[in-house]
Amino acid sequence: MNNTPLFFVDKPVFGIDISQTSVKVMQIDTASKMHTVRGYGHINFDDRAIKQGVVVDPETIAKAVYTLFSKHLVGAIDTKRVISSVPSASTFNRILSLPHMEKKDLDEAVRLEAEQYIPVPLEDLYLDYEIVKKDDNNISVLMVGAPKKVIDSFMVLLDLLGLEVVGLQPSIDAVTKIIMHAEGTSVPTLIIDFGSYNSNMAIYDSTVSVAGSISSGGENISELISKSLNVTSRQAYTIKTRYGLDPSKRQKEIIGALSPYLKKLISEIKKIIRFYEERSVKGEKVGQVITVGGGANLPGLSTYLTDQLRLPARRCDPWQNLNFGTIQPPHPLETTLYTTAAGLSLAGPRGILS
Repeated sequence: MNNTPLFFVDKPVFGIDISQTSVKVMQIDTASKMHTVRGYGHINFDDRAIKQGVVVDPETIAKAVYTLFSKHLVGAIDTKRVISSVPSASTFNRILSLPHMEKKDLDEAVRLEAEQYIPVPLEDLYLDYEIVKKDDNNISVLMVGAPKKVIDSFMVLLDLLGLEVVGLQPSIDAVTKIIMHAEGTSVPTLIIDFGSYNSNMAIYDSTVSVAGSISSGGENISELISKSLNVTSRQAYTIKTRYGLDPSKRQKEIIGALSPYLKKLISEIKKIIRFYEERSVKGEKVGQVITVGGGANLPGLSTYLTDQLRLPARRCDPWQNLNFGTIQPPHPLETTLYTTAAGLSLAGPRGILS
């Protein structure tokens, strides 16, 4: 593919979600009361194009995106202004409680906190922050850091596509945005986005207060079932989607097969909840768990999480407050593909870079 950009009429932003194996896009008209989806689509690419969050082969992904826009869009994307996701596993997210101070002093205070909490040299990071809460004595600051090599590689790709970048945002932040648009809850909420190879988590209490991830997802579940039960990958997928964790004749062996993943998942969830609650100024407690992503479709998962965490857990329908107008909505099996792209389109031009 040459460097010829994709041309669009300049309209509001669309979201592009670039994961390890695929690109998903969606544009939502946020000016309308109904938040109407104007267009969406997705396409897969060779997973060797991204290594450890860094785009190492932008041409391969660019070719896939060109094919997506020319052949596979439902509806239309009529803007070149874009907000892109970056892998949550590659970012560092933390809420800081600081006294009121001047802008230049706040810049320095955030840098000092970043040096203490982020295990990457500051010269290798892009660092951004925003004030999310204020009271008479203190301010709460959301600090986000991301490795320059990751961000720069995404910018090279987006530039190759001729797109105007107005923001970059961790994928879990975008997922949180679409969930809060759908749910509108004021209860401190643990959100889990179950992807193919990563499960990203965040606690939301008017902003993303704590975030984390584990390097396991839906594909790893299939692999564990295949290996433990000595069945093919196709058979493992069937067992996963048919039985899951629900009570059945196979429940015991399935839970046994998934024990390494489930223990890791529950341990990380409890760690994030404990971190949040120990630092909550007003003593807030996490009140519920909401799940999205392909892995959230695992039968019995919500019940299992409820039992293990002693918190109500349920899967979210992210589309309940969106309107697809005259275009065909995604197939139910594909709905979770677009959660991040939809959240990016709703987010507006804010992110790690702007």
